[in-house]
Amino acid sequence: MRNILLDLEYDGTEFCGSQVQSRGRTVQGELERALYRLTQQETRVILAGRTDAGVHASGQRANFHTTCSLPLPTIQRALNALLPADLAVTRVQEVPESFHARFTARRRTYRYAIYNAEVRSPLARRYAWHVPEPLDVTAMAAAARMLAGEHDFASFASAGSGRGPRGTVRTVYRAECWREGPWVYFEITADAFLRGMVRNLVGQLCWVGLGRCSVEEFRAVWESRDRGRAAPPAPAHGLCLVRVEYDGVA
Repeated sequence: MRNILLDLEYDGTEFCGSQVQSRGRTVQGELERALYRLTQQETRVILAGRTDAGVHASGQRANFHTTCSLPLPTIQRALNALLPADLAVTRVQEVPESFHARFTARRRTYRYAIYNAEVRSPLARRYAWHVPEPLDVTAMAAAARMLAGEHDFASFASAGSGRGPRGTVRTVYRAECWREGPWVYFEITADAFLRGMVRNLVGQLCWVGLGRCSVEEFRAVWESRDRGRAAPPAPAHGLCLVRVEYDGVA
């Protein structure tokens, strides 16, 4: 039995999310259909991170077990020939039997893109949140830097998340916000994320940038552990899973 790790890129616009659901098109569903056509085996794909409807990925990862003996380059070429245009396998490698794309992951990195210009960009509309009002990115960056460390993120957790033994506590290794011309980016690396956590954080950071919330008030909302006090979430289409890291696996 082989354990195969896939690196994936996808445009989440027309997906109902990454994980298989009772209805709707999903990343996992498309992968499992392609693998069946390739191997004639029912194959379960394990994704490193869950992405909601509309969220993109340039660095999603997934593994599956198979008795298929095809060489790795052949598996990659065949899957890309079978997959739809909005999903691609960018790399294939064999990993130890015990490897699990989700539970073995040590760090995950998400990037959120805001297009901050008075006039909207048709070319950016699928991949960035258009905010026409000027944003104070210096203030947003100051608020973002406070997120580093182990903290309770209940104020930025969507309903139903945080039910495990750690509750709503997560460890953030890095959180940065910066501007490149009309583009404003927020990037965050953590051991794991609560459902909706990044989009909820971006919504609050945007309030900071718009002057609706000071950096001190950002901290107060965060420390309240009350989702009801926080800003609405940023829309899904600005979010992208850019990297998943493991010990001993490139």
